[in-house]
Amino acid sequence: MRVLPFSHGELTSRITGIGGPQAAPEQIFSLLNKYKISPTRQRIKIAQVLLTCHTHKSADQILEEVNRERAYVSKATVYNTLNLFVKKGLVKEVVIDPSKVFYDSNTSQHHHFYNEENGELHDVDLDKITVAKLPEPPEGTEVQCVEVVVRVRKRNPAG
Repeated sequence: MRVLPFSHGELTSRITGIGGPQAAPEQIFSLLNKYKISPTRQRIKIAQVLLTCHTHKSADQILEEVNRERAYVSKATVYNTLNLFVKKGLVKEVVIDPSKVFYDSNTSQHHHFYNEENGELHDVDLDKITVAKLPEPPEGTEVQCVEVVVRVRKRNPAG
C-alpha cells in the first residue's frame, strides 16, 4: 500500500493506496466531507487530479486533465472549486505572478524552485532556506509564514 506524499498528516492517514487518476471516489468523497466540502461529481474529479499524487498544477492544466476523462467540467467550476479547496485548507495556492498560479497538494509550509523556462515548480524543504531578518509588519498585523519562490533557468554556456 502506497501512502500519498503529503506531509499534511490527516491527508496521509485518510487516503492510502490511491494510484493515479483512478483513485477510489469513495476515498475522495470521505476526504472532502472531512474538510466540510460538499462532494459533488465535479469536485471529486478535480480532487482526484490534484490529490492522487504530489503535484503542482495550474487551473488550466487541471481543467484539461479532468475533461480528458470526459468529465466535462467548466472553467468556472474548476476555478470556484480550487478557491474552495484553498479556503478549506485542502490545497495551497502558489502565486508566481498574477498570471501564473499553481495549486499545490502539499499544504505544509515549504519553499519552491520555479523554472522560468519550462514553467515547472519544485518543492524545497523549509529548512533548506533561511530568512535571517524581516522588516516589521504593518501595524495591526503579524507575519503568518514566509515561503520563498526561487526562480531558476538553465545556465548559459561559458563562451
